[in-house]
Amino acid sequence: MSGVDHLHELLGLPAVDFQHATGEAPAQAADAAAWRISVDPYDDECEKTWEEAFRTFLDTVDPAGVRALIIGQWGESYEETSSYPIGLVIAAADRLTSLQAVFVGDMTMEENEISWIEQSDVTALLDAFPDLLELGVRGGTELEFSPCKHERLRALTIETGGLPVGALRGILDSELPALERLDLWLGVSAYGGDVDVADLAPLLSGSRFPRLTHLGLRNSEVQNEIATAVAAAPVVAQLRVFDLSNGTLGDEGAAALLDGQPLTHLECLDLHHHFMTEPMERRIVQSLKPHGVRVDVSEREKPWGDRGVEGRYTAVSE
Repeated sequence: MSGVDHLHELLGLPAVDFQHATGEAPAQAADAAAWRISVDPYDDECEKTWEEAFRTFLDTVDPAGVRALIIGQWGESYEETSSYPIGLVIAAADRLTSLQAVFVGDMTMEENEISWIEQSDVTALLDAFPDLLELGVRGGTELEFSPCKHERLRALTIETGGLPVGALRGILDSELPALERLDLWLGVSAYGGDVDVADLAPLLSGSRFPRLTHLGLRNSEVQNEIATAVAAAPVVAQLRVFDLSNGTLGDEGAAALLDGQPLTHLECLDLHHHFMTEPMERRIVQSLKPHGVRVDVSEREKPWGDRGVEGRYTAVSE
């Protein structure tokens, strides 16, 4: 239930692990990969800190050509916040002159549970890199998103087992005129997810991000309530991709979606990992597929035990 994979790509570039232990020049050109820098604090064969690994990276790969950077495990990341690697990246901003995408916290469950990743105020990256196009974060503990202004950011992804409402409010209070894609994993209350449906109102109004065409409100324990709220939300009319996957969506939320405003303008409706019945799955697909909408209703789950609605669970929590 709590598994997440390493990124396979960022900014359309394949993710490549920088082999800092060898210090050898990689085969890829600096601008041909999304470079992942990680250190394992329990690897006795490689005792480098993340700072040392990053310094080796900057001395080995032409930093002026680097377009995408993935911050993986930075040591004991359940104790030390992401301000440590973020600060080092910001200090190298004058060398990373082509940087367009950063992802912070690319760790699997084996490295660190998603809700154990200690984050920080990630908007420091937006302040330091005015040309950043994509920003991604994994982990909600101590996550902050101070209200900011950024003219070029077009994609923002926040993956959490529990999204703090303060971080959501910071996002919604920010001026991000170029934002086209927003993907939020809302999570569960047991792991810090205290976002209420009412907190999403500024986003659902459609007035915050006029260029938004891809919206994910995912991995939520209140997925039915969200589906009901978006059924009449103005923001839906501007979307091409709508993602309500990985949560506790059941027939009640799906029915609200179908009985609400038309969804036939969408290119994709993603509902995978859900608790709908097979008849409701068919109803959704038959309602939208003739209009060319791709509908993902894969991964029908069963509630735990005999608990019914109370036994539903999100795909990612701890």
